[in-house]
Amino acid sequence: MRAASRPAPPAIDDDAIAALMEAFYGRVRQDAMLAPVFVQAIGSAEADWVDHLATLRAFWSSVMLTSGRYSGNPLIAHARLPDLEPAMFDRWLAIFEQTCTHTLEPDVAAAFVEKANRIAHSLRRGVFGPPTQEDV
Repeated sequence: MRAASRPAPPAIDDDAIAALMEAFYGRVRQDAMLAPVFVQAIGSAEADWVDHLATLRAFWSSVMLTSGRYSGNPLIAHARLPDLEPAMFDRWLAIFEQTCTHTLEPDVAAAFVEKANRIAHSLRRGVFGPPTQEDV
C-alpha cells in the first residue's frame, strides 16, 4: 500500500531547487570519491555542467513540484557509469543532506532528504541489485 503523497512545503520553488543544485554539485565536484565519476561522465569545465545542471533542476522540479519537466531515465544514466560503486550512493546522500541542511529551511530540507533517500535506494538497487550481507 502506497503512502499518501504530501503536498510540497510552500518554500519549495524553482529558485530553491536551482540554489540547492548549484550548492550541492559544487560540493560534489570537490569530493574525492564522487568528483572523478562526474568528471568522467560530464567533464570538469563549467560549460560541461550547464546542461547537466539544467537536467538536474528539471529532475528535482518533477520530483518535488510534480512539474513533469524531466523526461529522462536516471536508472539507465547511472547504470552506464563504469566506475560507480555502491558506497558512492551513501557519500552522495551525506553531502546532499549536509547541503540541504545548510541551504534550506528545516521542513524543506527534510522533504528533499526524504525523497533523495528513496531515489538513491531505488537507483542503488536497480544498478547493483539487492544489498548483500557485505553491504549491511
